Amino acid sequence: MIVTLIVVCEVGFWVLLAAGLATRYLLKMPRTGAALLLCEPLLEVVLLVATAVDLENGAEPSWKHGLAALYIGYTVGHGHRTVQWLDGHAAHRFGGAPPPVKPPRYGMARAKHEGRVWLGTLIAAGVTTVLLQIAIWYVGDASRTGSLESWMRTAWQAAGIHGLIALSYTLWPPKAPKGEPERETEREPVSAERNWRN
Repeated sequence: MIVTLIVVCEVGFWVLLAAGLATRYLLKMPRTGAALLLCEPLLEVVLLVATAVDLENGAEPSWKHGLAALYIGYTVGHGHRTVQWLDGHAAHRFGGAPPPVKPPRYGMARAKHEGRVWLGTLIAAGVTTVLLQIAIWYVGDASRTGSLESWMRTAWQAAGIHGLIALSYTLWPPKAPKGEPERETEREPVSAERNWRN
């Protein structure tokens, strides 16, 4: 059931996202579109409640519960950035906004960008750890929570690997080809909140 719900939440995330952007830019209803986008976190709440109820009903803690926590953590850490990125492209394509600026490719600007993305992964690992630790305390039996602890380690291993990749951009920042400027200006991306007043 939990795995099915994760799939449903993932599909629901994209359906809500498409509906929100279409409502905002194609139907010209920015407030309604923004409201639909802001409903995205409800999917994670549903998954969290379902996971808690499953454990409360006596389900054996397993990789499914760990995967649910990891999914919620990833959505908290990276979901907003994903929505903001797609909103910027939709605003340009359908709303007449300027094209969104691509991430910087060279120098310390690229290193800072990679560091910000890694921060999302760090948040994801932290949220995953909190949810799994609460589940471990709730079960209260160390002999039954090994799979939950392994997912906790997985979350931090992923954050560590991503951190090393981000650090490599600081230690060895990519250089711009000859004749191409290294510094790139960044515009603030279009956000759901900003378009409420439009």
